[in-house]
This record gives sequence, structure tokens and C-alpha cells, in this order.
Amino acid sequence: MPGPATTPETGTSASATPPKAAVAEEQVYVDKVYDRLDTLRASYGTRLTNVRREGPSGSPQNRSERDAFAAHYADAVARLDHVENRLVFGRLDLRSEDPRYVGRIGMSDATHNQLLVDWRAPSARPFYQATAANPGDVVRRRHLMTRGRTVLGVEDELLNHEHIDDEVASGLTGEGALFAAMSAARDGRMSDIVATIQAEQDAVIRSPLDGVLVVQGGPGTGKTAVALHRAAYLLYAHRERLERSGVLMVGPSRVFLRYIEQVLPSLGESDVVATTMADLLPGTVATADEPEEVAVLKGRTAMVQVLARAVRGLQRVPGSVQELAVEGTTLHLHPEDVRSAMAKARRTGLPHNQARDTFALTMLNTLVREYAGEKGVDDAAERAYLMEDVRSARDVRVALNLCWMPTTPHGLLERLYARPDLLEGHAGSMPAADRALLEREKGSAWTVADVPLLDELAELLGPHEQAEATRARAESKIQAAEEVRFAQEAITAQGLGMGMVSAEMLAERFAATGPRLSTAERAAADRSWTYGHVVVDEAQELSPMAWRALLRRCPSRSMTVVGDLAQRSGHHPARSWTQVLGRAASEHVRESVLTISYRTPATVMDAATAVMTAQGAPPTYPVRAARDLPGALATTRLAGPEELPGAVVHIVRAELAALDASDGAGSGRVAVVVPAGHDLDLLAPLAAETDLRAALATSGNDPLGSRLVVLDAVEVKGLEFDVVVLVEPGAVLVGGPGDLYVAMTRPTRRLHVVHAGELPAGFRG
Repeated sequence: MPGPATTPETGTSASATPPKAAVAEEQVYVDKVYDRLDTLRASYGTRLTNVRREGPSGSPQNRSERDAFAAHYADAVARLDHVENRLVFGRLDLRSEDPRYVGRIGMSDATHNQLLVDWRAPSARPFYQATAANPGDVVRRRHLMTRGRTVLGVEDELLNHEHIDDEVASGLTGEGALFAAMSAARDGRMSDIVATIQAEQDAVIRSPLDGVLVVQGGPGTGKTAVALHRAAYLLYAHRERLERSGVLMVGPSRVFLRYIEQVLPSLGESDVVATTMADLLPGTVATADEPEEVAVLKGRTAMVQVLARAVRGLQRVPGSVQELAVEGTTLHLHPEDVRSAMAKARRTGLPHNQARDTFALTMLNTLVREYAGEKGVDDAAERAYLMEDVRSARDVRVALNLCWMPTTPHGLLERLYARPDLLEGHAGSMPAADRALLEREKGSAWTVADVPLLDELAELLGPHEQAEATRARAESKIQAAEEVRFAQEAITAQGLGMGMVSAEMLAERFAATGPRLSTAERAAADRSWTYGHVVVDEAQELSPMAWRALLRRCPSRSMTVVGDLAQRSGHHPARSWTQVLGRAASEHVRESVLTISYRTPATVMDAATAVMTAQGAPPTYPVRAARDLPGALATTRLAGPEELPGAVVHIVRAELAALDASDGAGSGRVAVVVPAGHDLDLLAPLAAETDLRAALATSGNDPLGSRLVVLDAVEVKGLEFDVVVLVEPGAVLVGGPGDLYVAMTRPTRRLHVVHAGELPAGFRG
């Protein structure tokens, strides 16, 4: 690991052994801040308990206010709990005022004197932006390294030599906080970078809210961390605007969302909806895989017209007059009346299912007039009875449904895929070979590429009352069962009720008096919810149809889009963000580029770049590594593929032992990255070894909870590990150069390549 950095840009960092006096001084202040944290936490906890004790009595307004207070106090307690770790991490010594401490949240003492500045506040910006060339009022910047509530060490950077006294000069101390963070063993979850944000990252984080900000960042540049910290910053700086509408975070996979789930709470923010494109549509589960060419076809904006024609095809004018039986009377459905009613319904501008009400009412009035004439009824009051006769007649219901069929997005798309004749009728301009790619049997599982199509149809169709009612009943049953289960656990754990209170009674009480849903909870359950800001990670993977779905959820067009064009999966590379964004690029777009890789050692980064260049896909935005490590790249060549299982077992065992020796037993994470579809080929041999089976062990089927994982290049996207054992990079390349680039750049310390086949061009073995 490199020693402390000393450059004109970062200032002077002194010795690696912190003087005891400096640590002791900071410990006193850190203790003071934590004492205040404990006081606030206890105060909010007491208020929450008192509010909950009041019970469900009082007027509806009183109950509503009580629920609001309970939700507020509960949120405050949770927020204070989440910032426990590394609450204080920085100090600024200024020319004209007392030292300014920087931390996760802002905090004042009982007399309203500031103890801690929130890292997002304007007054904290010099902690990230001040340099020796432009120090402003900053004389010294100090980083505090802590574990729990204990100060372990400090690192000082002298930024203004003219305003430094002998006492301060003699106390300069510390090891580079950034390099220490880069070299720390991974623990299976992303940690925040709030204490080590670099100047180029800080500029992106604090960029204005409005417009589409595209952040291009190569491997290890911290683009995901920057996106998360930007979300936290925007919620702080624009609280009033974003608190009502919320923030949507879209990631590439569920594993990725678990990987980052601790970051925002640790920054004091938890009211963000995190999802994937597969889970974007409430009530839809996309679990199936499909060939790349099929997903690309579904992602094209040409599908918009196909779907629009499919919806319009649900509105049919009969070719001739239809006879309808109503209570022994024959009525007539005339094509010209249907056509006129359709025109009236379309003029409402409502989606198909909602506009049907206008169509149906118009047609019913027409039929009632004929029915009244047949019955000789002129009285308006009696016509109300005639309306019920016509409306409830089976022939009328069937005929009107055939003319204007209500349906669900899922039902229509499923029929479109399953019926080649229907597909040809609505997508006749599409080549026959492409239409054949879309065909599949009814009942097939949904794929990620289907979700934007279903969302487009949901917009065109509008809600289907019967389907919505069925879904609501199902969700209500699930929620009720979950509440009963939770109540039973509470009764068992706390000995409540003394046999007089059942789980069902407690669940009903909670349902009637519990706090209202948060903004994030309401937004996650509502397809039509519009967000104040949307953050998209690994944005290079999204199709034009996916962008339509996201733009629909953000009418303000306030978005943070982060990704790397070189890491795009598949065989359809993108050379510009304009090409990727499609319709979104027509909005106000500004681009920022992160240029320094803090994760990947230089040797590994150079090798990955060389491979990409040899494949004819050199990174459009090259990055430079901030550090290198000896032995960062190793290759093991085998005589044949039959040797792979044994070799991988041997290599993994050696890499785990090396982490044990350097960081302590059980520290660090190792990933075995394999070609797509080959996870089980190596998982079984590894699990057969007793010691490695323990490393593979996890709870809740969460791969990030284990020390050793086996993933393919798509699953590993966005993650990082201390060591990556890359198996057969030539086979990984089959999925596209972006997949191999991703696989090679996941390690923070060492990439060990094992192969029996030929290495890809550009790979120097």
C-alpha cells in the first residue's frame, strides 16, 4: 500500500504514527458529540412512547395528528440509530473562527451551540474542496479515524502555511484516510465514502437539482457511491421539494440493491424507493431470461406504435347491424352509432379502460331510446328502469365488450406474444423474423424487457376496475396475514395479553391506529407516482423503452444517471450517452466525467483496458488508477478444462489464507467469476470442501452475506471484492467485451485468472 500522499493538490500529510495528545484531544470532543446523540435519542424515544400510550381515542383529527407525531418520532429515532458509526469524521481549522467539526448529521448542544456540521451543509464544503493552491480560510484539515466511539487516529493536511503556528505544526500527523479506506478489507456491503469524498466527486454530488446529470465513470471511480451521496445531498438541500414526491433509485439487480442498502441510512436518509427495472411495476415479477436479440427488439421505441395499435385494436366497429335481445324485445346495434360513440370516447383523451365508460354510456343511451320507443315509454323517470334492463342484458354486455374490450396490460401483451396473427396485424411493418422472435406461449414468465412494455400498456389502457379490485383484495389478505404473524411474534416475545388478547385482535388494533405510510412506501406501491428526482445506476444497460418508463415517473426531468459506456453488456456497444438516453437526451442534459479509479489496482486496470482495446472497444473515457499493489494480477494456465475444478479450489483456498494472514481470520471477500450459466460447475466442487463450504455459507440465501461467492459477469456488475478469481475469460468474452471488462475490474487488491482455453487478445498472461 502506498504511503501518505504529498502533492501540491492535497497538501502535506505527516507521519503514520498519531501522537497520543492529538488522539486524546479528539476523543474528548467525540465523546461530547456522542453524549448529545444519546440525549437526543432518549428524548425522541420518550416522546414516541408517550404518543403511543395515548391510544386510539379522540376525534379523527386528533388520531391523525397523533399518527403524524408517532411517525416523526419513529423516523427521528431510526435516523439517529443509523448514524451511530463514524458520526464525527472531520475537522476544519480556520483562520478566523473556532474549529469546525464535520459529521454525518448536523447537531447542536442544549444551548444551541453547533457541535457538528452536516457534511452536506455549505459550511462543510471546504472539507472536500479546499486545496493547498486554493485553501480559502482553511488552515488545516483533519480526518478522524474511529471505530465505534473510539478515536483510533488522525490525519492532518496543512493547506495554508502562512497561518500555522508551532503548536499546530508539531501536531501534524496521520496516514492517508483515502488510501486506508481503499485498502480496508471488504465486508460484503458497500460503505459510504462521506469521510473521503474527493473534489471531483464532491462537485458532482453538489451539482444543481434540475435537469439530467449524466455521470460517466469507469471501474472503481466511485460513481455508485457518488450517486447515493448525491441523493442524500439533494434530500438535504431540497427537503421541502423532495420530501413530498420522494426519490427513486434504480439499480441493475436485487443483489446490487442489497449491496448498497446500508449507505443512505448511514447518511441519515431512508425515505428513498430503491428498485430494479425488473421490479418497477407493482404486482409484476420478472424472473425469466431471454436471448439478447429478443431483449434488444423489445427495447426499441418501434414497440410504442405496435402497442398503441394493439390497444386501438380493442375498439372494433361491427361490420353489420347486430340484433340484441332485451327482456323479449329485439334491439339493434348500428355500426354508425358505435362509430359515433367511439369518437366521443376518444375525444375525452382518457386511457382505453377509462374512456370505455363514455363509450358504454353513450351506447346505452342510444339503445334505451330504441327500447323506450318499442315499449311506448315517454316518462323520463320510467326510463331509469329501462336503463337497468338494457345495461344488465347479456347480449348488450357481450356486444359492448366486443366493441370496446376492457383488459389488463398483462393480458393484452400475453395475447400479442401468443398469437402470430394478432402480432402480424399490429406489427405488420416489422420483419417476419423479428415477429418470430417475439412469439411465445401463454403463461410464460415475464422478463426484464417486458416490464417497460407492460408499463407502456398500463399508460395506454389505464386501470381495469375488476382486475384492480382483485389485486387489492389479494394484497389486503397478504398484508393482514403478515400483520397477524407480526402480532403473534410480539405476543410470544413480550408475553402480552395473558391469554386475553389474540394475534388477530392486536393486528386489527395496529391496522386501525398504526402510523400512516411513509412517502417511500406509498410511492413504491403506486405505478402512477411521480418522483421529484430519479437516480439510475448502471444506466448504460437501459433500453429506449426503459427510459420512457422512467421519464414517465419524473415529469420534472430531474435525474442523476451514472454508468460506464465501456461496461455495457451484450454485443450492441454505445459510443455516446446521447445514443443510450434516446428520448431522455432531448431534455436538458449535462455530463460529468469521473477520471480516477480508487478501487482497481493500476496493473489490473491497465490489463483490462488493453483487452478492451484489442477487442475493438477501447474505453471512450479512460481512467487512471490512484494506486497499484504488488502481485495485483496473476494467471494460472491449465493443461485442460478437466483441471479447472481442482485448480479453482486450490487457488481460492490460497487467496482466503492470504487475506487471513494480512487482515485477520475471516476478513475480506473473494468472488469466483465464471462465464454465464456456469455457476454450478464450480459451486459444487467448492462446497465439497469443508473449509470452503463454511466460507460459502450464508443466511437468507443472500450471496453477499458469505465470504466466498460464485457469480457470473452480469451478476457481479456494480459489486467489488478484495480478490476476484476469474475463470476462463475467453468464455466470459462470449457475452460481449463489456462483460469481461466488468469481471476484470471488480477486485480491490488482486485479480487471479485461471484458464485452460486461450486468453482473449490483448491479455498479457
